Amino acid sequence: HVSEATRAAVQGRLDAPAAYEPRLLAPETYALLEAVAGRLFPQPDRPDQPIALAPAVDQRLAQGESDGWRYDALPPDREAYRMGLGGIQEIARALFQADFTALPPEQQDAVLHALAEGHPPGAAWATLDAGRFFEELLAELTENYYAHPLAQEEIGYVGLADLPAWTRIGLNEREEREPE
Repeated sequence: HVSEATRAAVQGRLDAPAAYEPRLLAPETYALLEAVAGRLFPQPDRPDQPIALAPAVDQRLAQGESDGWRYDALPPDREAYRMGLGGIQEIARALFQADFTALPPEQQDAVLHALAEGHPPGAAWATLDAGRFFEELLAELTENYYAHPLAQEEIGYVGLADLPAWTRIGLNEREEREPE
């Protein structure tokens, strides 16, 4: 029960190609972003085709788009991601003497915990607020994950219906077309 524009957007997310060539991020930086996204949003139920989160970030940054605001403690998004992803590498090297993508999952998680706690090692964090960067990164990846129809289906979300005719809007009321 959606408009054609919404149907096309949803279908585009479902039909997104598995392979993606980064438009802004360097290949190694893009691989790092993919690895970070994979740890923050593990998808064990989709081992062969997880919902790709990094392409939307790269596309948004390449197009110079934003969500219309940012913390004054952070530079513009392109710069924040450049510095922040480089800073994640610095944390990995400081803690484990290896690149993030070469670390086993438990060590990658330790790197991300250090970032989330807000005071990780590395020169990048002297000028970039680690806690705010982590918050922004996590928020964007969360938005991208739950914008995908398969993730919405996981949680029983049917809120994309954008055409009139929603009449049962009270607590625990369902339209006949909604799943139980």
